[in-house]
Amino acid sequence: MADKSWKAFERRVAEYFHGQRNPLSGGNSKHTGADVIHPRLFIECKQRERVALIRLWDKVKKLADKEKKTPVVCVSEKNRPGFWILVHSDDLLKL
Repeated sequence: MADKSWKAFERRVAEYFHGQRNPLSGGNSKHTGADVIHPRLFIECKQRERVALIRLWDKVKKLADKEKKTPVVCVSEKNRPGFWILVHSDDLLKL
């Protein structure tokens, strides 16, 4: 029987980061509460039918492609220090 799509996604993410999918969820695990067992990173995986932030990234990618550049979307919350960076996994090493 094939994996559920979210389990397959967790396996792809674990492989990308050279980790291992956590076979148990959250607090049930003796390894970590994360979805991926990794020595330095706490990796949480969420797969949804649609994600608004990814729709924004799609629009930015079209513009970036016209200029032959790597698309990067940065988001922040007002009055909160720092920001988050959204980059596609295929582009991460380019940065």
